[in-house]
Amino acid sequence: MGDITHFEGGAIVNAANSGLLGGGGVDGAIHRAGGPAILAECRALRAGALAAGLPAGEAVSTAAGKLRAVRVIHTVGPIWEGGERGEPALLASCYRKCLGLAAAEGLDSVAFPAISTGVYGYPREAAARVAYAAIASFLRDNEHPRSVSLIFFTKGDAHAFLEAAQPR
Repeated sequence: MGDITHFEGGAIVNAANSGLLGGGGVDGAIHRAGGPAILAECRALRAGALAAGLPAGEAVSTAAGKLRAVRVIHTVGPIWEGGERGEPALLASCYRKCLGLAAAEGLDSVAFPAISTGVYGYPREAAARVAYAAIASFLRDNEHPRSVSLIFFTKGDAHAFLEAAQPR
């Protein structure tokens, strides 16, 4: 449990909306704590390659502004629609793409929030299983990042993710 904006390390992951211009939850907190540099870079992305927005399951890296992290990796999780519209694959892609960007940028550490479990409605337990599987798979095959942290704002997310980590 904690505030992801206080993470010191390579990158923090922003559970963003496709517009990349800030919002509620972790997205708004990261933009507020990081200051205008993050928003300026996101606006530049929206004016260029991401004019239509960042699709669900994709990720992009920006400056971290005033944050203690080196970079912010923005990803857009899927909106839960019952699980039959590719939500698990899109959520797994979020984690893999973020870790891939961190590795490509030579970052040794990444901190993730719970992606899609807030207003996007993804069931916490199911999201936790997807997250752990995607992270474990990536780390088995790659040297970087060397450290992955999961930082949760709510007790519900923390409990669900801790439960999912227990051996069955």
